[in-house]
Amino acid sequence: MKVFKTVAWILLIAFVGIQFFPTERNQNKAEYVTDFMLVNKVPPMVQNKIKVSCYDCHSNKTEYPWYNKIQPVAWFLEDHIKNGKAELNFNEWGDYSDRRKNSKLRSIISQIEDDEMPLDSYTFIHWDAKFSKSEKKEIIKYMTQLKNKL
Repeated sequence: MKVFKTVAWILLIAFVGIQFFPTERNQNKAEYVTDFMLVNKVPPMVQNKIKVSCYDCHSNKTEYPWYNKIQPVAWFLEDHIKNGKAELNFNEWGDYSDRRKNSKLRSIISQIEDDEMPLDSYTFIHWDAKFSKSEKKEIIKYMTQLKNKL
């Protein structure tokens, strides 16, 4: 029993200690003229769904949940956001070359079709980020049309 108490105290102290290591926040207030929504004529339903389902990880404007202030959750979220922005940043869409846009659109279509995006770890908490069948169909249709214009 004494070993259990010692381990519990060590874990508690470690948990409290890691709270003093903050993460970098992804909250830029700037308006981007290169944003996907401004560069393209996006239908309202598609626009709303992409913002709800994609922008937290794939833009410079993450809306953080309350639990983002608790470590190690904050590190987990920060890692997802950094990786997501490195892969695709909707705020920088207008700066991408046509070749890169085409590649990103193919990837978006493929990942939505295969239910790879949004991530299950994201939709577990953010139920409104899940795509219904009709939403998937509409978004894929729009992205395909956009890809075909390039």
